[in-house]
Amino acid sequence: MAKEKPISEEFIKGLWKENPVFVAVLGLCPALAVTNSFINGLAMGLCTVFVLVGSSLLVSLLRNLIPKPVRISIYIIIIASFVTVVDFSLKALFPLLHKDLGAFIALIVVNCLILGRQEAFASKHSLLPSLADAAGMAGGFTLALVMIGSVREILGSGTLMGFSLFGENFEPWVIMILPPGGFFTLGGLLLLMATMQKRKQNKGQPQAVRDGLPEEPWVV
Repeated sequence: MAKEKPISEEFIKGLWKENPVFVAVLGLCPALAVTNSFINGLAMGLCTVFVLVGSSLLVSLLRNLIPKPVRISIYIIIIASFVTVVDFSLKALFPLLHKDLGAFIALIVVNCLILGRQEAFASKHSLLPSLADAAGMAGGFTLALVMIGSVREILGSGTLMGFSLFGENFEPWVIMILPPGGFFTLGGLLLLMATMQKRKQNKGQPQAVRDGLPEEPWVV
């Protein structure tokens, strides 16, 4: 068996290096559909944190008892149980927020990020690494949703968390709180991530290599 990574590394990787939205490009349905405000993005992210951490905990504890032929079905049942708890709790405690998120709470069940972490990680690792992986991936997912929601709310409404930022003279970009705004914002953030990654890779390399040329030009 391969040696397990430190717990802190399992957690941190999901926040940035292997961010589910910006790197793996997973869970784009809620990332585009409900992130027209900071609060909606944060709420969906926290719901995902609860479901992913809870399901990873059970899958890791039961990994040696779950028959392989039916493992996917059992994973989905476990995930659906936690989604039901989130759905009913949000409806009872925050009915307006539940209405805003709508059917996308129930659709957490089919979020490929959650099922993927059960199959790829929780079912193969012990409890603590599984919890760290789940918390990191869910945290990275939440971070992505909050970033997208913040940009869309600021540009589309001129507010952040409901507080006005630019005064009465600001003309909101209404398109940013509509479905196309989600695609524009996600595309811009993905471009930013790719640019940062490119600069990191090029750091310390000779200028010729950065330009795609051989370090030693041919001598004629």
